[in-house]
Amino acid sequence: MLRSRQRYFILSLITIVLAFSTGDRATLSIAGSGMSKELGLDSVQMGWLFSSFAWAYVLAHVPAGWLVDRLGVKRTVFFGLVLWSLCTMFMGAAAWFVAVFAVLLVLRFLLGTFEAPVGPASGRVIAAWFPSTERGMAGAIFNSAQYVSLALFTPLMGWLDHMFGWEHVFSVMGGLGLLLALFWWRFYAAPAEHPHVTQEELEYIREGGGLTDLGSRVPDNHSTNESSGRIVDLFKSRMLCGIFLAQYCISAITWFFVSWFPTYLVHDRGMTILTAGFVASVPAICGCIGGVSTGFVTDSLFKRTGSLTLARKLPITIGLLLTTAMIACNFVTSDWAVIALMSLAFFGKGFGSLGWTVVADTAPRQMIGRTGGVFNAIGNIAGITTPVIIGYILESTGSFHWALVYVGLHGIVAVFSYWVIVGRIRRFEIADRIHPAQLASPKLS
Repeated sequence: MLRSRQRYFILSLITIVLAFSTGDRATLSIAGSGMSKELGLDSVQMGWLFSSFAWAYVLAHVPAGWLVDRLGVKRTVFFGLVLWSLCTMFMGAAAWFVAVFAVLLVLRFLLGTFEAPVGPASGRVIAAWFPSTERGMAGAIFNSAQYVSLALFTPLMGWLDHMFGWEHVFSVMGGLGLLLALFWWRFYAAPAEHPHVTQEELEYIREGGGLTDLGSRVPDNHSTNESSGRIVDLFKSRMLCGIFLAQYCISAITWFFVSWFPTYLVHDRGMTILTAGFVASVPAICGCIGGVSTGFVTDSLFKRTGSLTLARKLPITIGLLLTTAMIACNFVTSDWAVIALMSLAFFGKGFGSLGWTVVADTAPRQMIGRTGGVFNAIGNIAGITTPVIIGYILESTGSFHWALVYVGLHGIVAVFSYWVIVGRIRRFEIADRIHPAQLASPKLS
């Protein structure tokens, strides 16, 4: 038995950071109804506000991954937290500015920029702190933060909007984020440097394939060649390309829940924003249950079969096929049936979301941060397309009927990608490049 389990505390830290990241990007979905009325914003403008975050989120991910590889997880996440929390707070003061729509676009763009390091950082945290046999659990718990965030923060933000006005949704969430930044700086460290990790736990992680020296001041065997990998090298792997495509489809489903779902409950189902805030938390709770349970399922499958490919693909397939249940909402009339179907779809989405675990399994060891950056950037292109497309569907049809069909079909495409494109799941190796100067001046023994 291990006396130290510090890796679980570190996992809880990065999970809380993702929860706040998801909560802050979802503030607009709760405050949007009151904000749009007070500031005179139409459905298309709201769609662009939702997607402006994702434009920045996508564009910033590759440089964010580079920063995480270069500066380390601790500093990159800390500064990101501080800056995106300030952007969230300023959104609550948007009514004070001239050209409100333009100001909100800029703030949402900056929010997306500063949140970008969280994904690449998580890939390094999971790869460094967990052996292969526990990465499924770690990745699933980390990924469940988005559901925990919606389950906890959506009712809170709905209550703040109802009691105090939409402005306070932004001010309270931003203030809490600044407090979290201080907590992160105080308690996070790389495995090889952490004061509370025992040598026994470090050896356990190393023997299981964990890269414990990743991000420490003492470079590991591969860190001297961290710059040898190029982004273009990742696209030489059919496996990684398939994983990237599937993540785009999974993110499209996520972005519907993060952006338009509360509006769907108000617009098509006639709920108040307060009721919608609490009701929207039910599918999120189911998503959390699915997201956490899949981690234990995939790790159990890996231990039983020894096949990483089967252990990852089977839960992904079952989960993503369940997400199509949301399409059936078009054919039921009662609110409880809609919530039941959405809960099933969100449970499936959580159960099928093993993307960050797969990144930790497959990313080239010298490019884990950058691979995570590309993975999340491509995935969150859906954050650009999905809110805007739904906005135009609403503008042209006046209902969410075809929007639900559009979102639901993404699960089928993701399953196709994993089985037809990805193939066997394994770590992609990039040959280290030797600098010409090293050839010209070889070291003497």
